[in-house]
Amino acid sequence: MEQFLLLALDDPHHAEELSPQEMQAIIAKYQAWVDGLAEAGQLVSSQKLADGEGRVLRTVNGGLEVVDGPYTETKEVVGGYFLIRAESYDAAVAIARSCPHVEGGMTMEVRRIEQT
Repeated sequence: MEQFLLLALDDPHHAEELSPQEMQAIIAKYQAWVDGLAEAGQLVSSQKLADGEGRVLRTVNGGLEVVDGPYTETKEVVGGYFLIRAESYDAAVAIARSCPHVEGGMTMEVRRIEQT
């Protein structure tokens, strides 16, 4: 079985619009989804990334530049990940489709981990 990385892209300001009750309901949906993946033997690991923190490294004029990021004006940032097992890309996409993240109208990127 192959491994796939599901990258959950978020609007960095989305949570600001939610009430505590709405946030708890969303968290419960994610937990139930993750528990289902774990029970099916499809979950390798998952984590939510810290809000508003990070560093971006890039080469500029032959030198390495390190800046704070992600930027607040960014429309989408990686908010977390799920490392899963699936038989194929189609199976991984089917798993991603069932994620509350996608149901909520946000973006999920699916990438196959290259086997070495």
